[in-house]
Amino acid sequence: MKIKGAIIGGAGYTGGELIRLSMAHPNLEIQQVISRSQSGKPIASIHSDLLGDTNLSFTSQLVGSPDVLFLCMGHGQSEKFFAEQPELTTQSIIDLSQDFRIKKDSHTFQYGLPEVYKEPITKAKQIANPGCFATAIQLGLLPLAVAQELSEAIHVHAITGSTGAGQSLRETSHFTWRSNNVSTYKVFEHQHLTEINQTLSTLNQGPVPPIHFVPVRGAFTRGIYVSMYTTYSGSEVEANSMYKDYYTNHPFVILSDENPDLKQVVNTNKCILHLQKKGDFLYIISMIDNLIKGAAGQAIQNMNLMFGLDETQGLKSKSNRF
Repeated sequence: MKIKGAIIGGAGYTGGELIRLSMAHPNLEIQQVISRSQSGKPIASIHSDLLGDTNLSFTSQLVGSPDVLFLCMGHGQSEKFFAEQPELTTQSIIDLSQDFRIKKDSHTFQYGLPEVYKEPITKAKQIANPGCFATAIQLGLLPLAVAQELSEAIHVHAITGSTGAGQSLRETSHFTWRSNNVSTYKVFEHQHLTEINQTLSTLNQGPVPPIHFVPVRGAFTRGIYVSMYTTYSGSEVEANSMYKDYYTNHPFVILSDENPDLKQVVNTNKCILHLQKKGDFLYIISMIDNLIKGAAGQAIQNMNLMFGLDETQGLKSKSNRF
C-alpha cells in the first residue's frame, strides 16, 4: 500500500519533521507541501536538513485529493480552512492544531491519543492530534485515571525546548534570550489543560482534581521533560505493575527503572516514564520529543492506525543520545 500524502502549512518545524519522517516510511509518500509564504521555493531551501533528500518545492494550493492530508497551520487556521473548503471533510485528515481537540457537536474529529483511543482512531476519518504538553502529561497519568486513583491535586512542572514555540521568531525564542536562561509562562492556565481534563475526566468517570501546571521555557531546542506528583495509596512496586499492565499493548511508552534523561527520547516517538514513591506521593517523570511524539510522529502513528498499518511503521528511529 502506498499512501499519497499532502501537508498544508509545511514550512514550520512540524511540517519539516513530517517530511523527514515520511522519507523513512515504506507506505507514505508526501507528494504536495503547501505553504503560501514559501510557494515556489525548494523545500530544502527552508528545511535545510532535507538537502539532497527531496526535489519537491512548496506550492500555493492543494491539487487533487490525496489519501491523507496533514494540517500544520497555526491555531485557528484549520477551522477557517474547513469553513472555506467543506468538501474536504470526507477525506482522511490529521490536524495538528488545537482547533478540533475539544469535543463539540460542530465537528466529527476524533481525539488522537492512541494510548487511549486506538480503536476509535482506526475507524476515524478526521483526527485531532494532541498537544505536546498534553501528550506527555496524559501519558504520565492515564493508568492512575483508569484505576480511579486521581483523588487529590496533581502538581506538574514541565520544561520544553524552544521549538515548542514554533518557527516564527519572537523574543523568547531568540538565541540571545533563550541561551543560559529560563522562565515560566501561562502558569496554571496553559491551553493544553482543557484537553488533558477532557481525557482524564472520561477515564476517571467524573471530574478530576485540580491540575496545577507550571510550564517552563528551557535553554535547549527540543524535548519535553515533565515532573509531576499526586497522592497514591499503593506501593512503588504496585504502581510500576499497574503502569506496565496498562501500556502492554502500547509500543511507544516505556517504563524505565532508572532515572531517565531527556536525550533518551529526542528524535524518537517514545515516551519514557519513571515512577518513584515518595511518602504519600507518587512522583512521575514523563519525557517526549515535542516535535515527534508531541506532533509529527504521533500524527504518523495515527495515520498508521487509520490505514490499518502497524502503528510503529516508519517510527523506529534512534534517539540523538550524543
